Amino acid sequence: MEMNGEKQESSSVEEGRKGRMTLPLALVTLISAFGSSFQYGYNVSVINSPAPYMQDFYNRTYINRHGVPMDAGFQTLLWSLTVSMYPLGGFFGSLMVGPLVNNCGRKGTLLINNIFSIVAAVLMGTSEVAKTFEVIIISRVIMGIYAGLASNVVPMFLGEMSPRNLRGAIGIVPQLFITLGILVAQILGLTSILGHAKGWPLLLGLTGIPSALQLLTLPFFPESPRYLLIQKGNEDQAQQALQRLRGWDDVDDEIEEMRQEDKSEKEEGHLSVFTLCTFRGLRWQLISIVVMMMGQQLSGINAVFYYADRIFLSAGVETNNVQYVTVSIGAINVLMTFLAVFIVESLGRRILLLAGFGLCCGSCAVLTLALNLQNTVSWMSYLSIVCVIIYIIGHAIGASWTRSLQLPHLRWNMPCHHDLHLLHCS
Repeated sequence: MEMNGEKQESSSVEEGRKGRMTLPLALVTLISAFGSSFQYGYNVSVINSPAPYMQDFYNRTYINRHGVPMDAGFQTLLWSLTVSMYPLGGFFGSLMVGPLVNNCGRKGTLLINNIFSIVAAVLMGTSEVAKTFEVIIISRVIMGIYAGLASNVVPMFLGEMSPRNLRGAIGIVPQLFITLGILVAQILGLTSILGHAKGWPLLLGLTGIPSALQLLTLPFFPESPRYLLIQKGNEDQAQQALQRLRGWDDVDDEIEEMRQEDKSEKEEGHLSVFTLCTFRGLRWQLISIVVMMMGQQLSGINAVFYYADRIFLSAGVETNNVQYVTVSIGAINVLMTFLAVFIVESLGRRILLLAGFGLCCGSCAVLTLALNLQNTVSWMSYLSIVCVIIYIIGHAIGASWTRSLQLPHLRWNMPCHHDLHLLHCS
């Protein structure tokens, strides 16, 4: 009886250890999220406020080259390319996730990815001096590649670094930093700070600072223990990484858990996309992942932030006040994302997803109607602003969490979660 009591006490102590947030784990989470996820959000919103000054730069550059002003339609085309090259680059970046994480590791991929951000930051920051707007468009593609890699590798990296019972809590940190990045870009984009004719190149170039910090600090932290053990076959390094992350020496149970997980994956086999799509046992999980990722990617959040100023101007907000309304929208986004941390476990992921997507869908439909009727019905302009706010709230509690909470929850409980992660990345 006494021995059983000691075993139970030892087991309870071990269980308590599993949930501990150690300093190395907290630091690597913050460094990864700030150096990568923060920039994803920053570059979603950064070109919104300085758009008139950037378009004026495009026109002046064209006049200097050709002696005549740029055609309005051509200028609209160039600006549309500037906006759309970012998500296009994200598509290509997502396709690079699989080869890079398997050959260079999770941490190695994040370090290599910083090169994209720093190069793009230098190009955008010097574009006015070089008198070329083409490099801005090219840099947006490069930043998109960076964002596509970062938005997929960071959740994978942190999920494999975290103990099982902290994966949900740590998984929300990247999304929180994305919203913080959006808010910081909106604040720095105020005309009183950097959102003016002389400040916009610096505003665009600042995106390289988080990457430089990550490039200098992340090498001092361990690689993913799972990658070291399973893909590199180096048990000693995997043990050392776990010991540092967990704060104690006895990590044999986690090592064995990874081995069993790898054994299960090998028994199932690495599935091709065709096999995965036709495998009956994973049909509903696969459908859930595809539907949720389609809902997130097609929800329109980027369009809302890209064109928020124009929406508010068309809704009747004074030009001088539009930027402050946009910042307040960013603050609401951060607040609701932070609030979702505390309600997700009590209400459940499914309810939040349904409520969030429902609010997004309804507000978009009403917003479309309001924008078309605001010239004939005076109060429709106010309804447009309300719809944008409701949309932001819905996205913050629903679609924005899809990648960091619901998908890891599905993947980590499936034998071939690594294949599903790479499918969702692409």
